[in-house]
Amino acid sequence: MNLADWKPVPLPAPLTLAGRLVTLEPLSSTRHTLGIWQSVFGHDEVWRWLGDGPYSREEDLATALAAKEAGTTAQFFAIIPSSTADAVGYASLMRMDPANGVIEVGNVLFSQALQRTPAATETMYLMASYIFDELGYRRYEWKCNALNLPSRRAAERLGFTFEGIFRQHMVIKGQNRDTAWYSMLDSEWPARRQAFERWLAPQNFDQDGRQRRALATFRQDPTLAL
Repeated sequence: MNLADWKPVPLPAPLTLAGRLVTLEPLSSTRHTLGIWQSVFGHDEVWRWLGDGPYSREEDLATALAAKEAGTTAQFFAIIPSSTADAVGYASLMRMDPANGVIEVGNVLFSQALQRTPAATETMYLMASYIFDELGYRRYEWKCNALNLPSRRAAERLGFTFEGIFRQHMVIKGQNRDTAWYSMLDSEWPARRQAFERWLAPQNFDQDGRQRRALATFRQDPTLAL
């Protein structure tokens, strides 16, 4: 692969990404704490695999969100479904390496209101489209605790490729973390994008909101009729 003309790509900007089912906007402790607090309070399990939380007070969550908002090593987005005006989670673009065109999606908090919903899938589609189509990154990474089977299944469902396990990679909340690494490349994105867009089309869902065809089905055969 000849990269003689390669140039560093931009860092992600604090902008709004709008889809049909969800809007992503720069995380703000002022605007988004209440919605996120209401969506995760009493559901401490959503913090299990994250480096922070759970929080026993809304004020503590606000402090944590303010720190994420002010940080310079990741761009956080609040996730706001079209069915509500409130944020029900967040995700970030992190471990940014614009010189080599590499970036990671991580530090993802999906409340129960988002988990296993089309809005969650559209969230991942919007972020991938932003880094590949608008910013021109070459490699998009997904990393998670190797024991986090839901996250690993999600990565594979979304079209990331498993690359291996980094043993004793981190210490999180006093526990060892072996890290499972996944990636998606710019050369793979056009086919992934087409599968996402066909899966997310309104025609792919019945009147009760159930999918007619799985996302993987569209990756296998993008010509399938809806």
